[in-house]
Amino acid sequence: MKRPLRLRLVLRDLGAGAAFGAMAVSGQLPLWVLGVFLLSLVLALCDVRLVARHSRLSALLLVIAAVLLGLRLTSGAMNAVVAACAFAGLISAQRMLSTPDAPADGQTHLTGLLMVAGGAALSGDMTYALCLIAFGVLASLSLALGVVEAAVPDGEPVPVRSVLLPLSGGLTFAVAGAMAFFILFPRLNWAMVGPRSAPGFGAVSSAGFSDTVRLGGAGTIKSNPRVVLRATLTPDPGREELDAYWVGRTYDTFDGQEWTNVVGALRTERQITLRPASDTLLHQRVELLPAYGGRTLVALESPSRLGNAVALTPTGTRASTVQLHGGGEVRFTITAPAYTYEAYSLPPDAKAVTASGLRSEERDQLLALPEHLDPRVAQMAAQVLNGEKEPLAAARKLVSHLQRDYAYTLEQGGPQEDPLADFLFVRKAGHCEHFATALTVLLRTQGISARLATGFFGGARMDGGYLVRAGDAHAWTHVFVPGRGFVTVDATPPSHRTSQGSVLLEKLLALYEAVEGRWRQSVVDYSFRDQFELASKLVRPPRRPAEATSTSSRLPPARAWVTAAVVAFLVWRLGRIVARWPRRALRLEATRFLDRVDAQLARAQVQRLEGESLEDLTPRLAREGHPLALALTPLTRRYLEARFGGRALREGEAEHLLGTLRRALEAEAARRTAEPTGQAGPTARAS
Repeated sequence: MKRPLRLRLVLRDLGAGAAFGAMAVSGQLPLWVLGVFLLSLVLALCDVRLVARHSRLSALLLVIAAVLLGLRLTSGAMNAVVAACAFAGLISAQRMLSTPDAPADGQTHLTGLLMVAGGAALSGDMTYALCLIAFGVLASLSLALGVVEAAVPDGEPVPVRSVLLPLSGGLTFAVAGAMAFFILFPRLNWAMVGPRSAPGFGAVSSAGFSDTVRLGGAGTIKSNPRVVLRATLTPDPGREELDAYWVGRTYDTFDGQEWTNVVGALRTERQITLRPASDTLLHQRVELLPAYGGRTLVALESPSRLGNAVALTPTGTRASTVQLHGGGEVRFTITAPAYTYEAYSLPPDAKAVTASGLRSEERDQLLALPEHLDPRVAQMAAQVLNGEKEPLAAARKLVSHLQRDYAYTLEQGGPQEDPLADFLFVRKAGHCEHFATALTVLLRTQGISARLATGFFGGARMDGGYLVRAGDAHAWTHVFVPGRGFVTVDATPPSHRTSQGSVLLEKLLALYEAVEGRWRQSVVDYSFRDQFELASKLVRPPRRPAEATSTSSRLPPARAWVTAAVVAFLVWRLGRIVARWPRRALRLEATRFLDRVDAQLARAQVQRLEGESLEDLTPRLAREGHPLALALTPLTRRYLEARFGGRALREGEAEHLLGTLRRALEAEAARRTAEPTGQAGPTARAS
């Protein structure tokens, strides 16, 4: 038995590793399965085949692993898809470490396909796409090298360099064919993909929400570029940058150090209504990513209804009820790494909550001040307002004062006994929480109701929706205006309201999100409706406005340019086919040569196995020590070169090779004829 090609085994094992990675990127596989597979992959790449020596022990360990996974599955601690994926990874690891023969190769590639399918069910994001491509390329090259290796006679080197170029070309056309099949074959989208991950480079998830807001923090979340939510808005604003506030909760009680609420959980429902609906509502379809790391629903100001929530848990999707807490905060009742939900918000010019819509304790807290408030705070407010009592006008005066005389910074000088006084009278610099707290307290000292709001500000356009980053976390002020309700007033300088992270890192993550969004739109969510729309665009003439009379309107439509490009490609391909006609002649000559070889072998009664080709017959005769193998080896090599390698048989070369084979057959026939006589001589002498 000849030793398998090392490169082929490495490609096979790396392909299995890529397939396993397609599942592992979801983060749902047990850690011990990850450890077992990675260790097995390292051993396989080092050509250490432990299972070849301990096959029974490995089978016993697989049975134990299957029992453990089954117990976790029946107890509800693991999803059926996750359990199946984990077991497929263990089988693949066992096959990689077994004796490298044809059955092991086939089983390794088969488990690779199963793992890729499992990865699509668990994740399906862009990282999965990279693993899928890697598996397809590596496994295809390994299989192709296996075919070439089987055709090479024993003792002959495998022409790896010679076959890699045609293999790469074939692989390219195979990928193009797969893409065409994917686009054209009718399909249904069952939306079976699990929760998607978000780029974060291992950073800790943080939504910026908690039960309290403590003044004096470092504000490091403003430099976090991770994308925490995606949202699709109806009607679509169509702007590249969304100048909007995403509110998560409000705070009404300030003790001089931190903000809290006086009201706890109120009720739990499938959908929470915060404000009466108007004739026109802004609809939001929101997806909170694993980078969010919280259970608070956010919505554009001012939210009217929130609900229809789905928790994307490691064991599958689950409908989640939502719970209303103090400060208008709505939370999921299920803890999960990601969520989807719907929200409806009032338009900016609609009337929001009136004073009668607030509970008595909430109305009282809108004017509450810390017990030991520095008297200079009220003096500053009175001096700046100069008798102004209209809430919105007073708030705008204070905003102008704060933005003019105070600086924005994320750096803090350490804990302070009175952080508000330190901000207003000592450092005169702070981040959004300082500006929002100062404005809220300054208004309250003058008898104007106000509260602190937290959430996010902004949103970057991406594939028809908007992305919001962790660094967009923000705090601002709600001023209560009679007849209008709560109105947003922001004292933080406009240039510092959105993310303050690295511009380069944000661009890289935005590029990743753009590519991933395109991947999910064009591949993961691709359905029969998309196919129908694509076909309609190709056959339906473009519509032109009647008034379009400019020179540019007389140019051929885009459809004509696409058609011309397709025709040009077909002509180029036809030219390539015509250019290959001489190769067809070479293949025809090689086929005739093979027919003459077969005729000589048939006359000499050289038996072939069923379905056995010439390139299979030669190594078999060599293994059996048959004398004909020596003559058939160069003949087989030249046939393969002429048939597939483009090296034509030289003039007289076919006759020479056939003559060598004929003489070898005649010598073998003569040896068989003389064999009984040769055996009788020694017997006679022995007697």
